[in-house]
Amino acid sequence: MLGRRTFLAGTGAVLLAAPFTAQAQQPRKLHRIGLLSGFPAAASKSSLEQFLQGLRELGYVEGQNINIEYRWAEGQLSRLPQLATDLVRIAPDLIVAVASQAAVAAHDATTSIPIVMIQVGDPVYLGLAVSLGRPGKNLTGLTSFGPELAAKQLSLLTEVVPKVKRIAVLSNPGNPLNPPWLKGVETAARTLAVQLQLLNITGPDDVATAFRDALKGRAGAIFVATDQVVGLQSAQISALALSNRLPTMSGSRFLMEAGGLMTYSIDALALFRRAATYVDKILKGAKPGDVPIEEPTKFELVINLKTAKALGLTIPQAVLVRADKVIE
Repeated sequence: MLGRRTFLAGTGAVLLAAPFTAQAQQPRKLHRIGLLSGFPAAASKSSLEQFLQGLRELGYVEGQNINIEYRWAEGQLSRLPQLATDLVRIAPDLIVAVASQAAVAAHDATTSIPIVMIQVGDPVYLGLAVSLGRPGKNLTGLTSFGPELAAKQLSLLTEVVPKVKRIAVLSNPGNPLNPPWLKGVETAARTLAVQLQLLNITGPDDVATAFRDALKGRAGAIFVATDQVVGLQSAQISALALSNRLPTMSGSRFLMEAGGLMTYSIDALALFRRAATYVDKILKGAKPGDVPIEEPTKFELVINLKTAKALGLTIPQAVLVRADKVIE
């Protein structure tokens, strides 16, 4: 009798334990994310690593409980609509869109799949959101839009080159945010009493022509728009600026990495890490239309003293002390 009771008790314990064991062995849900970017994959390594690190900190590990389908336009922005359609076709849980053109392409491709944007200009102006506080559509995330950013960049450039009278502005007319950006630059120029020479960059073939025109126009400095198309020409822009002894200001880390003189910009890498929290919210059930779009709060001034020396330029101490990073 004792043996039978022991057997039954043991059997009951096994039966009670079985559901818990089965539950423990159930795999975690595998989420599928699409990532859409107009930039080349090779140029996006540092930003992508920040994004993946942010995901890891929240418990998402690529290949374990999350899969990412990458679509890189490799600088050919005309490919973005088709790449966005390709992502929609595989029905991911959400799409991460990097920069304005990718966000527009993703938004045009789907009204149902949630979209988390990173480093997008003015999403309200672009028609991507009803408002920053309550987007109201299928998109949320982080914007790189700062209304006073262009004015601050231009002001810093005139502090470093105080005698400058004419500044060449390199921008991409195909960028949907180019008109309001130029309006801000022109307003700042009037306040600073400098003339602007507007020059278009739509691809690598335009850079040399733009510099020839800048020299003919007696430009004393170069102001470079923060734009994917323009940013991808950073090496050529930096080389021509240096050889022609023209100081540069931009909001693009690509230009600084290529040897530009100064950048004043948002902390772009921090945005990619922060974007992981938006992915987490959406995957846990939040509706993107209810999640406020985050505006940038931290800006960085980076000065390349090596380039300044090559240009024969002395950076004023009043500007140096405000720099967040100085490249010797």
